[in-house]
Amino acid sequence: MKPTPPIFLAPLLARIDRELIQLLRSLTPEDWQRHTLAGAWTVKDIAGHLLDGNLRSLSMLRDGYFGDPPDSTENYRDLVGYLNQLNADWVQAYRRISPAVLIEELERSGREYCAYMESLDPFAPALFSVAWAGESESANWFHIAREYTEKWHHQQQIRRAVDQEALLYSKVFYFPYLDTSMRALPHHYRALTAAPGTCIQFTIQGAGGGDWFLIWDAKNWNLTVETQAHVDTQLIVPETVAWRIFTKGIDKKSAIETSEIIGKTALAEPFFDMLAVMA
Repeated sequence: MKPTPPIFLAPLLARIDRELIQLLRSLTPEDWQRHTLAGAWTVKDIAGHLLDGNLRSLSMLRDGYFGDPPDSTENYRDLVGYLNQLNADWVQAYRRISPAVLIEELERSGREYCAYMESLDPFAPALFSVAWAGESESANWFHIAREYTEKWHHQQQIRRAVDQEALLYSKVFYFPYLDTSMRALPHHYRALTAAPGTCIQFTIQGAGGGDWFLIWDAKNWNLTVETQAHVDTQLIVPETVAWRIFTKGIDKKSAIETSEIIGKTALAEPFFDMLAVMA
Protein backbone atom coordinates (compact mmCIF):
# COMPACT_ATOMS: atom_id res chain seq x y z
CA MET A 1 0.00 0.00 0.00
CA LYS A 2 1.37 3.38 -1.03
CA PRO A 3 0.33 6.25 1.29
CA THR A 4 -0.78 9.55 -0.18
CA PRO A 5 2.21 11.90 -0.47
CA PRO A 6 2.22 15.64 0.26
CA ILE A 7 0.87 17.83 -2.53
CA PHE A 8 2.43 21.18 -3.40
CA LEU A 9 -0.15 23.53 -4.85
CA ALA A 10 1.30 26.97 -4.15
CA PRO A 11 2.24 27.55 -7.83
CA LEU A 12 -1.29 26.62 -8.93
CA LEU A 13 -2.91 29.34 -6.81
CA ALA A 14 -1.81 32.10 -9.18
CA ARG A 15 -3.00 30.13 -12.19
CA ILE A 16 -6.50 29.56 -10.86
CA ASP A 17 -6.66 33.21 -9.79
CA ARG A 18 -5.88 34.30 -13.35
CA GLU A 19 -8.75 32.18 -14.61
CA LEU A 20 -11.05 33.83 -12.06
CA ILE A 21 -10.10 37.35 -13.14
CA GLN A 22 -10.59 36.48 -16.79
CA LEU A 23 -14.00 34.97 -16.01
CA LEU A 24 -15.17 37.94 -13.92
CA ARG A 25 -14.16 40.42 -16.62
CA SER A 26 -16.39 38.56 -19.09
CA LEU A 27 -19.56 38.75 -16.97
CA THR A 28 -22.58 40.87 -17.80
CA PRO A 29 -24.38 42.95 -15.14
CA GLU A 30 -27.03 40.23 -15.06
CA ASP A 31 -24.40 37.52 -14.50
CA TRP A 32 -23.12 39.24 -11.36
CA GLN A 33 -26.55 38.89 -9.77
CA ARG A 34 -27.13 35.25 -10.63
CA HIS A 35 -27.89 32.90 -7.75
CA THR A 36 -25.38 30.20 -6.89
CA LEU A 37 -25.15 26.94 -4.95
CA ALA A 38 -23.80 28.94 -1.99
CA GLY A 39 -27.14 29.52 -0.31
CA ALA A 40 -28.34 33.09 -0.72
CA TRP A 41 -25.04 34.29 -2.19
CA THR A 42 -24.94 35.68 -5.71
CA VAL A 43 -21.98 35.52 -8.10
CA LYS A 44 -20.89 38.93 -6.79
CA ASP A 45 -21.16 37.77 -3.18
CA ILE A 46 -18.85 34.82 -3.87
CA ALA A 47 -16.33 37.09 -5.59
CA GLY A 48 -16.43 39.31 -2.50
CA HIS A 49 -15.89 36.27 -0.30
CA LEU A 50 -12.83 35.27 -2.34
CA LEU A 51 -11.41 38.75 -1.81
CA ASP A 52 -11.98 38.34 1.92
CA GLY A 53 -9.97 35.13 1.77
CA ASN A 54 -7.01 36.91 0.19
CA LEU A 55 -7.04 39.84 2.58
CA ARG A 56 -7.74 37.86 5.73
CA SER A 57 -4.94 35.41 4.95
CA LEU A 58 -2.44 38.21 4.37
CA SER A 59 -3.55 39.98 7.54
CA MET A 60 -3.33 36.95 9.79
CA LEU A 61 -0.54 34.84 8.31
CA ARG A 62 1.81 37.48 6.94
CA ASP A 63 1.08 40.40 9.28
CA GLY A 64 0.03 38.59 12.45
CA TYR A 65 -3.14 40.69 12.73
CA PHE A 66 -6.33 38.89 13.74
CA GLY A 67 -8.90 41.68 14.05
CA ASP A 68 -11.82 40.54 16.19
CA PRO A 69 -10.87 37.16 17.69
CA PRO A 70 -13.63 34.70 18.58
CA ASP A 71 -14.99 34.53 22.11
CA SER A 72 -14.54 30.77 22.07
CA THR A 73 -13.35 28.10 19.65
CA GLU A 74 -13.27 25.22 22.12
CA ASN A 75 -15.01 22.94 19.66
CA TYR A 76 -15.59 22.58 15.95
CA ARG A 77 -19.08 24.07 16.03
CA ASP A 78 -17.84 27.22 17.78
CA LEU A 79 -15.21 27.70 15.10
CA VAL A 80 -17.68 27.16 12.25
CA GLY A 81 -20.11 29.63 13.79
CA TYR A 82 -17.39 32.24 14.14
CA LEU A 83 -16.23 31.81 10.54
CA ASN A 84 -19.77 31.91 9.19
CA GLN A 85 -20.38 35.22 10.92
CA LEU A 86 -17.12 36.69 9.58
CA ASN A 87 -18.08 35.58 6.07
CA ALA A 88 -21.59 37.02 6.30
CA ASP A 89 -20.38 40.37 7.65
CA TRP A 90 -17.86 40.78 4.85
CA VAL A 91 -20.23 39.80 2.05
CA GLN A 92 -22.88 42.18 3.34
CA ALA A 93 -20.42 45.10 3.40
CA TYR A 94 -19.00 44.34 -0.05
CA ARG A 95 -22.40 44.51 -1.70
CA ARG A 96 -21.72 48.27 -1.77
CA ILE A 97 -18.68 47.81 -4.02
CA SER A 98 -18.88 47.80 -7.81
CA PRO A 99 -17.83 44.74 -9.82
CA ALA A 100 -15.03 46.79 -11.40
CA VAL A 101 -13.55 47.73 -8.02
CA LEU A 102 -13.97 44.17 -6.81
CA ILE A 103 -12.00 42.79 -9.76
CA GLU A 104 -9.23 45.34 -9.22
CA GLU A 105 -8.93 44.42 -5.54
CA LEU A 106 -9.00 40.68 -6.28
CA GLU A 107 -6.22 41.05 -8.84
CA ARG A 108 -4.00 43.18 -6.60
CA SER A 109 -4.50 41.18 -3.40
CA GLY A 110 -4.22 37.91 -5.30
CA ARG A 111 -0.68 38.72 -6.42
CA GLU A 112 0.40 39.44 -2.84
CA TYR A 113 -1.45 36.42 -1.48
CA CYS A 114 0.09 33.99 -4.00
CA ALA A 115 3.58 35.37 -3.49
CA TYR A 116 3.24 34.91 0.26
CA MET A 117 1.97 31.34 -0.06
CA GLU A 118 4.88 30.45 -2.33
CA SER A 119 7.31 31.88 0.24
CA LEU A 120 6.21 29.45 2.98
CA ASP A 121 8.22 26.38 3.94
CA PRO A 122 5.79 23.61 2.93
CA PHE A 123 6.85 21.36 5.81
CA ALA A 124 6.76 23.98 8.56
CA PRO A 125 3.75 23.96 10.92
CA ALA A 126 0.76 25.86 9.58
CA LEU A 127 -0.90 28.49 11.74
CA PHE A 128 -4.28 26.84 11.17
CA SER A 129 -4.89 23.11 10.98
CA VAL A 130 -7.07 21.43 8.36
CA ALA A 131 -9.87 20.65 10.77
CA TRP A 132 -12.20 19.04 8.24
CA ALA A 133 -9.56 16.33 7.76
CA GLY A 134 -9.43 15.73 11.51
CA GLU A 135 -6.03 17.35 12.02
CA SER A 136 -5.22 19.43 15.09
CA GLU A 137 -1.86 20.36 13.54
CA SER A 138 -1.05 20.59 9.84
CA ALA A 139 1.97 21.33 7.69
CA ASN A 140 1.92 24.37 5.43
CA TRP A 141 1.61 22.22 2.32
CA PHE A 142 -1.77 20.94 3.53
CA HIS A 143 -2.93 24.41 4.56
CA ILE A 144 -2.00 25.72 1.10
CA ALA A 145 -3.79 22.80 -0.55
CA ARG A 146 -6.86 23.55 1.56
CA GLU A 147 -6.66 27.18 0.38
CA TYR A 148 -6.60 25.89 -3.20
CA THR A 149 -9.79 23.91 -2.62
CA GLU A 150 -11.48 27.07 -1.35
CA LYS A 151 -10.51 28.98 -4.47
CA TRP A 152 -11.48 26.04 -6.71
CA HIS A 153 -14.94 25.37 -5.34
CA HIS A 154 -15.98 29.00 -5.02
CA GLN A 155 -14.86 29.74 -8.56
CA GLN A 156 -16.74 26.66 -9.73
CA GLN A 157 -19.88 27.90 -7.95
CA ILE A 158 -19.58 31.07 -10.02
CA ARG A 159 -18.90 29.11 -13.20
CA ARG A 160 -21.88 26.85 -12.61
CA ALA A 161 -24.13 29.89 -12.23
CA VAL A 162 -22.98 31.31 -15.58
CA ASP A 163 -22.68 27.99 -17.48
CA GLN A 164 -18.86 27.96 -17.75
CA GLU A 165 -17.92 24.94 -15.64
CA ALA A 166 -15.83 22.93 -18.10
CA LEU A 167 -12.44 24.58 -17.52
CA LEU A 168 -12.14 23.62 -13.86
CA TYR A 169 -12.97 19.98 -14.55
CA SER A 170 -9.64 19.60 -16.38
CA LYS A 171 -6.86 17.43 -14.96
CA VAL A 172 -4.68 20.40 -14.08
CA PHE A 173 -7.35 22.04 -11.92
CA TYR A 174 -9.79 19.34 -10.74
CA PHE A 175 -7.47 16.51 -9.75
CA PRO A 176 -5.59 18.65 -7.16
CA TYR A 177 -8.92 19.71 -5.70
CA LEU A 178 -10.05 16.10 -5.40
CA ASP A 179 -6.70 14.82 -4.14
CA THR A 180 -6.81 17.36 -1.32
CA SER A 181 -10.46 16.83 -0.44
CA MET A 182 -10.15 13.04 -0.36
CA ARG A 183 -7.74 13.36 2.56
CA ALA A 184 -10.81 13.87 4.71
CA LEU A 185 -11.87 10.26 4.06
CA PRO A 186 -10.03 8.51 6.96
CA HIS A 187 -11.37 11.07 9.44
CA HIS A 188 -14.85 10.90 8.02
CA TYR A 189 -14.92 7.08 8.12
CA ARG A 190 -13.46 6.87 11.63
CA ALA A 191 -16.71 5.60 13.21
CA LEU A 192 -17.06 2.73 10.73
CA THR A 193 -15.31 -0.58 11.36
CA ALA A 194 -14.96 -3.58 9.10
CA ALA A 195 -13.07 -6.83 8.69
CA PRO A 196 -9.29 -6.31 8.58
CA GLY A 197 -8.15 -5.67 5.02
CA THR A 198 -11.51 -4.33 3.84
CA CYS A 199 -10.91 -2.06 0.85
CA ILE A 200 -13.20 0.64 -0.55
CA GLN A 201 -12.45 2.18 -3.94
CA PHE A 202 -13.66 5.72 -4.67
CA THR A 203 -13.72 6.57 -8.38
CA ILE A 204 -14.43 10.09 -9.56
CA GLN A 205 -15.26 10.10 -13.25
CA GLY A 206 -14.03 12.60 -15.81
CA ALA A 207 -10.75 13.91 -17.18
CA GLY A 208 -9.80 15.42 -13.82
CA GLY A 209 -10.91 12.46 -11.76
CA GLY A 210 -9.12 9.43 -10.39
CA ASP A 211 -9.17 6.58 -7.89
CA TRP A 212 -8.60 6.59 -4.15
CA PHE A 213 -8.73 3.63 -1.75
CA LEU A 214 -9.51 3.26 1.95
CA ILE A 215 -8.16 0.14 3.65
CA TRP A 216 -9.07 -0.93 7.19
CA ASP A 217 -6.15 -2.32 9.22
CA ALA A 218 -8.24 -3.31 12.26
CA LYS A 219 -7.52 0.04 13.95
CA ASN A 220 -7.65 2.78 11.32
CA TRP A 221 -8.70 3.55 7.78
CA ASN A 222 -5.68 4.27 5.59
CA LEU A 223 -5.90 6.30 2.39
CA THR A 224 -3.89 5.32 -0.67
CA VAL A 225 -3.94 5.92 -4.41
CA GLU A 226 -2.48 2.49 -5.26
CA THR A 227 -3.25 -0.95 -3.85
CA GLN A 228 -3.14 -4.63 -4.71
CA ALA A 229 -5.86 -5.37 -2.17
CA HIS A 230 -9.15 -6.95 -3.15
CA VAL A 231 -11.77 -4.22 -3.53
CA ASP A 232 -14.89 -5.00 -1.49
CA THR A 233 -16.88 -1.98 -2.63
CA GLN A 234 -16.43 0.52 -5.42
CA LEU A 235 -18.21 3.86 -5.44
CA ILE A 236 -18.34 5.68 -8.79
CA VAL A 237 -19.26 9.37 -8.64
CA PRO A 238 -19.72 11.76 -11.60
CA GLU A 239 -17.28 14.67 -11.76
CA THR A 240 -20.12 17.17 -11.50
CA VAL A 241 -21.35 15.60 -8.26
CA ALA A 242 -18.23 14.91 -6.17
CA TRP A 243 -17.31 18.52 -5.38
CA ARG A 244 -20.92 19.38 -4.61
CA ILE A 245 -21.03 16.59 -2.02
CA PHE A 246 -17.93 18.00 -0.33
CA THR A 247 -19.36 21.55 -0.25
CA LYS A 248 -23.02 20.93 0.63
CA GLY A 249 -24.05 21.75 -2.93
CA ILE A 250 -26.27 18.71 -3.47
CA ASP A 251 -28.67 16.77 -1.28
CA LYS A 252 -27.72 13.26 -0.23
CA LYS A 253 -30.59 11.53 -2.05
CA SER A 254 -29.69 13.15 -5.39
CA ALA A 255 -26.00 12.38 -4.92
CA ILE A 256 -26.72 8.70 -4.29
CA GLU A 257 -29.10 8.47 -7.25
CA THR A 258 -26.51 9.88 -9.66
CA SER A 259 -23.69 7.63 -8.40
CA GLU A 260 -23.07 3.89 -8.69
CA ILE A 261 -22.24 1.51 -5.85
CA ILE A 262 -20.71 -1.87 -6.72
CA GLY A 263 -20.51 -4.13 -3.69
CA LYS A 264 -21.52 -3.41 -0.10
CA THR A 265 -23.72 -0.34 0.07
CA ALA A 266 -23.00 0.22 3.76
CA LEU A 267 -19.32 0.81 2.98
CA ALA A 268 -20.09 3.49 0.39
CA GLU A 269 -22.90 5.46 2.00
CA PRO A 270 -20.81 7.47 4.51
CA PHE A 271 -19.08 9.16 1.57
CA PHE A 272 -22.26 11.06 0.78
CA ASP A 273 -22.09 12.90 4.11
CA MET A 274 -18.44 13.91 3.76
CA LEU A 275 -17.47 17.57 3.82
CA ALA A 276 -14.18 19.17 2.80
CA VAL A 277 -15.13 22.66 3.98
CA MET A 278 -15.70 24.20 7.40
CA ALA A 279 -19.44 23.68 7.67
